[in-house]
Amino acid sequence: MSLREVIIYTDGACSGNPGPGGWAAVLLSGPHRKELSGFDPHTTNNRMELQAAIEALRALKYPCKVKLYSDSAYLINAFRQNWLATWQRNGWVNSKKEPVENQDLWQALLEAARPHQVEWLKVQGHADNVENNRCDELARAAIAAGTKG
Repeated sequence: MSLREVIIYTDGACSGNPGPGGWAAVLLSGPHRKELSGFDPHTTNNRMELQAAIEALRALKYPCKVKLYSDSAYLINAFRQNWLATWQRNGWVNSKKEPVENQDLWQALLEAARPHQVEWLKVQGHADNVENNRCDELARAAIAAGTKG
């Protein structure tokens, strides 16, 4: 049985770092499109980048073949340069012998990704990629809505 193919774009934003933050994702599969976003009153940009990927992967109802695009080098490099494998092997301690930041979200992301075949792809932020720009727009709108309420 072949896996459904899904393309996901994610982005995180923060007003101040730390400060109020928003995350967003656009999921595309055939003719289907789903947009997700959320708000955190006190967070960092990196946490919102991770949260966007977590929420997008959690939204998938079946194991899928996923191409996940992000403008976050932090997120993409953790997978593409095997930082996560090293961190796990070293007991969640980084090369400076310090605890890995955002370990809670990294573990949640690994769990969310587990049922899927995920290809982690870097996209240039704030450039001409329509879906990445849409994610940025949604994440910023989540901050605006969250800080008004």
